[in-house]
Amino acid sequence: MWKFLLPFGAFVALVVLFAFGLNPHRDIHALPSPLIGKPAPAFTLTDVLDASRPVSNTVFKGQVYILNVWGTWCAACREEHEALLAIAQTHVVPMIGLVYMDDRDKAKQWLEQLGNPYQAVAFDTDGRTAIDWGVYGAPETFLVDGQGRVIYKFISPMTQQVWEQDFLPRITAARRGGV
Repeated sequence: MWKFLLPFGAFVALVVLFAFGLNPHRDIHALPSPLIGKPAPAFTLTDVLDASRPVSNTVFKGQVYILNVWGTWCAACREEHEALLAIAQTHVVPMIGLVYMDDRDKAKQWLEQLGNPYQAVAFDTDGRTAIDWGVYGAPETFLVDGQGRVIYKFISPMTQQVWEQDFLPRITAARRGGV
């Protein structure tokens, strides 16, 4: 009897696994972050464009801001760059760039050639700051409210549609004191 129930049980387990894993209504870009609702990890790193200049997210205390994690090695980061430039032109919120495990000269060249959408660009040489933020890869974009709490995390290239549908409503709510 057990030799029939064990394969049947395994089959049922696989059906359940696939049913949840292949759910067409699941947002593949929404990975829950343990930081949501918690204080954003503070950091002070050097600036990509000027290694003698410190970059710290504590400067943005009291403001809603975005942290965008990117690297020159990341094809999707190049894909989102034009959208980030357009978003920066709106001056809705300050945007900090976090260059993740990259070469400083390559990152500097990238910004000089493609344009710089960031108010500050922190250089995370060894990836420790990204690890503190729970970064899995790049690009990842975090939204931080005026109280310094992470309120949203988006994984994938930023687009104008994502900006308008996912970020702008949260920014408006954060400025009103809600999330």
